[in-house]
Amino acid sequence: MPLQNRVDPFGAIHAVPERGLFMGNRGIIHDPETKTLLKKRWALQAWIICACKFRNVRREPMGRNRPGGKAGWTELFFLDEVTALAAGHRPCFFCRREEASDFVRRFGEAFGIAEPRAPMLDRRLHTERPASGGRPPVVSVQELCGLPDGAIVADGNTAYALRAGKALEWSFAGYVARMAFNGLAGRPLRLLTPATTVSVLRQGYAPVWHPSADP
Repeated sequence: MPLQNRVDPFGAIHAVPERGLFMGNRGIIHDPETKTLLKKRWALQAWIICACKFRNVRREPMGRNRPGGKAGWTELFFLDEVTALAAGHRPCFFCRREEASDFVRRFGEAFGIAEPRAPMLDRRLHTERPASGGRPPVVSVQELCGLPDGAIVADGNTAYALRAGKALEWSFAGYVARMAFNGLAGRPLRLLTPATTVSVLRQGYAPVWHPSADP
């Protein structure tokens, strides 16, 4: 049975076989004895995106990965960085320092902050992401052209990543279809990617896409 540790663009956590390109965490939110999630879905405001491989470190997912046999942070998995950003995560300063520094720098540029820090970013994201209580804004089809590549919108329970003027339908296994923006006309679209992250994408941050997103 797959563990419940796979995150969708809404920030919800599922039990499915596919793991994707990235790992991340929201603190310790699992019971290592049963390898199941606790009722809470985060323990920290810092939700991060980690590399799946780093310095030959090996972890037992949802196991006891701290000294003394204690539970370590709960390993979560994402299709790609675009998905993780939509869910409200941001790059990790430990295993992805270059990307994290770039993301925070562009956050500062977007909001005119001379000395941006990760905790400032985390506080903003925590109020915006749907999984921690944020309310995704409604957007029209006409507004999609003004959103940066890498933003994700939703039509009900179906999510679409925006890339090069197309809407790519999201799934746990990859992007399964692409359509012109006008194919979403008349649908009640919501912008899942937090507003702060959208601003960082507009400043030029380039997230990693799953290969299925390529034309």
